[in-house]
Amino acid sequence: MSSDVRKRSVTIAGHRTSFSLEDAFWSELQGIATRRDMAIAELVAEVDEGRDGNLSSALRLYVLADLQGRLGRDRDPDMPSGHEEAPEDQ
Repeated sequence: MSSDVRKRSVTIAGHRTSFSLEDAFWSELQGIATRRDMAIAELVAEVDEGRDGNLSSALRLYVLADLQGRLGRDRDPDMPSGHEEAPEDQ
């Protein structure tokens, strides 16, 4: 998996916009768009409408939320992934 950051461009509301993403995040965004039967530019526009920070960060967080949702795990939101709590001894 490549960690190279690449600049991408899409047209949103008739204007070209650019953002930088690692290949892995770009690939996941394409997969999400495919599952939702929409163009990648439509998905980016949707994320763009609801973002607070910069677009690149918003897209990464969107991918993370999608992956976490598909994992369907209930975990402590303050605990980093891969560090689920062990069951308590009875």
